[in-house]
This record gives sequence, structure tokens and C-alpha cells, in this order.
Amino acid sequence: MSKLTHERPTVEARREGRLHDPAVELRTDPRLHPGLREGLTAFGLDGHAAPPPFDRSASPEEVAEFVGQSHAGFEGLYAAVPSDWPGELRAEVTRRVETIQGVDGNDIPLHVVRPAGVEGPLPCTVYIHGGGMTILEAHNAVHQRWSEDLAASGMVVVTVGFRNAWTAEGANPFPAGLDDCSSALDWVHAHRADLGATTVTLQGESGGANLVLATVLKAKREGRLDAVDGVYAMVPYISGGYGWDRERKLRELPSMVENDGHYLNCAMMDMLVAVYDPTGENAENPLAWPYFATEEDVRGLPPHVISVNELDPLRDEGIAYHRLLQRAGVPVVGRVNLGLTHAAEMSFRAAVPEVYRATVRDIRGFAGSL
Repeated sequence: MSKLTHERPTVEARREGRLHDPAVELRTDPRLHPGLREGLTAFGLDGHAAPPPFDRSASPEEVAEFVGQSHAGFEGLYAAVPSDWPGELRAEVTRRVETIQGVDGNDIPLHVVRPAGVEGPLPCTVYIHGGGMTILEAHNAVHQRWSEDLAASGMVVVTVGFRNAWTAEGANPFPAGLDDCSSALDWVHAHRADLGATTVTLQGESGGANLVLATVLKAKREGRLDAVDGVYAMVPYISGGYGWDRERKLRELPSMVENDGHYLNCAMMDMLVAVYDPTGENAENPLAWPYFATEEDVRGLPPHVISVNELDPLRDEGIAYHRLLQRAGVPVVGRVNLGLTHAAEMSFRAAVPEVYRATVRDIRGFAGSL
């Protein structure tokens, strides 16, 4: 009897985005969420995000001027992007501001938001906003709405007004912002009873996710892990490798090539890195760039959620951190939002309402489960 053999044809792994076609733009990428495509097109953001006119080797004054322009541009976008859903009544919340003192004698505003009319204990989320630790305000339209929606889901939310690395008044490089977030966590932990906090979850997106992850790493180093019950990091900006050469990006974090220019440009992000760590001496310091944390650094940390977006240049560094946590035995859940660009699940509220709602529900569910 003859023996039949079946040879499977060799199939090359599917390549997406700019790995498939270097000329692809968001408007031509078939993976893009249709509602988000419409939302981005309204602001002319459906093409290829342009790189800066120079790189980080330019003078510090030129770099600072460019980063300041980026701050103004994103603040303008966040002020203009639609956020209301048809027929929606805005949730009623209460707000107050607590001002605490940082380690450098600086004031740190903490925006405390609660659902109106709800007394008694609730999970607490310490929200740290995005912007590469360098730009965007804690209390702009997007971050305020996000804080309100988290609170309306049944939480106490404390939004941290940490020092950005860039300000019009001057620079506050690493570790200024991290120190402020650590001080905010200490205050929240000390005031759990006053806040009515049953648990404390650190939550942030992009640069805020960097600070969330770095804050819990710092807490472990300093023997203060009892202050944190859980960590929810969205689209984390944690490698600092946006100026790496193409070969290293492809070897370690290929989404930087695959999705470069999809809403975010890696060369632009490298300019933020230059302001956050001007000398580069912290390029592999896990407190500045948690991507470089070791298994020993993360072992024993509280439960985490790491959420990444398919069309984000930062996608693969978030996945890498999730796998690090798994190897170290940290309880961790990973989420991938298909069809979304960087942080769209919280910044483009009206364009992707179903994803926005699901993200808020997931954070509330995570915080309530700890």
C-alpha cells in the first residue's frame, strides 16, 4: 500500500499596515474602525502624521518650542473633539480640588470626583493622564470627561495634576512627574477612610500608563505596595525607543514600523523623550521606561490589566510588558482593541461609543473585583 503524504504549502506570515505597504495611511488601512475613520477625517487626521522638521539633535530651545507647539495642538484637538452621544444626559458628579505638596515643595492639584448623591464606600481610581509625561493638562475637556464617566460608573476618581516635563515656564524632567504621582498615591492611601475608598487602582493611558506602571514599581522599591490594590494601564508609552533604528524596532517592537504615522509619529514621540530625559542617562531605567523592568522588578506586584490598540505604534511594548508580568507570576489580563489608534477608546468618545463604554465598564469591574 502506498503511503500518502500531504505537504502543507509554506505561507508567509501576514504583514499589516506599513509593513505590508509603506505608503499606507489611516484612510487606506482596512483595519481602521469605521466610526473612528469618520472622526479622524473630520480633523484631517486620517492621513500620515507628519514628522517634526528636525530631530532631537536640534538645540534645546528648538526642541522645547516644537514640544510646546505639540502641546497646543493636542490641547486644541481635545477641546474640539466631539464627546456627546445623541440624547445623552451628562452624568451628575461632585468635584473638589485638594492641593498637596510634592517632594520639591511644589503644589500638586488633585481633582476628586464622585457620583452625585452616592454616599458610602466605593472603589477609588487614581487617574494619571496621557501626553508622554510631557504635554497635555490634567483637567482639559477629554480628561475631565473621562474622570466624570469613571466616577459615574460608581467610583471615587482622583485625577493627578502632576508636573509635565515641558511647561511654558520651564522644564521638569524625570523624575519630577513620577515623584508627584508617588506623592498623590501616598495621599490617597493615607486618606482612604476620608475618601470612602474600598480599594485603590492606578489607571492611566499612554504617558499616564508609564507613570502608573512606574509608580507601582517605585512603591515596591520603597516598601509601600500596600498603597496599591490594582493597576490598569492603557496603551502604555514605556520603551522610550521611538528614535531607535529601523532594524531594532523590527527586531523588538515591530508595531513602531507597522503603525508609524497612524495618528502618532515615532519621530515626534522621540522629541518628547528628549524633554523627559534630556541627557539620556535614564534610557534603560525602569522608573523612567518600564519596558526595561526585569522579572525581579515586577515580581509580587498587585493585579494588572494591560490594554493595547491594534493600530498604535506603541502596541507591542504594551504586549511585551504584559508578557513580562506573566513570566513573573503577576496576575494580569491583556486586552487588544481591534481597529483603534492610540488612546482612541478614551479620547474619541463620540466616534467609538461602544468601545468607550466597554472600557469604562472594564475599569469599574476590575476596581470592584480587587
